[in-house]
Amino acid sequence: MPTSVRIPVQLRTLTGGQEVITGTGGSVLEIIEDIDRQFPGLKDRICESEGKVRRFVNIFLNEEDIRFLENLQTPVTEKDELSIIPAIAGG
Repeated sequence: MPTSVRIPVQLRTLTGGQEVITGTGGSVLEIIEDIDRQFPGLKDRICESEGKVRRFVNIFLNEEDIRFLENLQTPVTEKDELSIIPAIAGG
């Protein structure tokens, strides 16, 4: 069964306006690669060319920042929910 992925408003043009999509895989990276196959261009917006998560993008697995887990190698199950959240900066 696929894992739910919440998409921020800024990326919904790539998902046809969908707020929640699903992806399959055993890790955060595998899910990102799967949703990129379904919605080309998503991975480029989430990850840098070297494969790291972009500096101003946060990915949460069930409300935990993956940077404090195993980053893109964090294991994911179908009961989990990923949320992609752009960082907010300002002064």
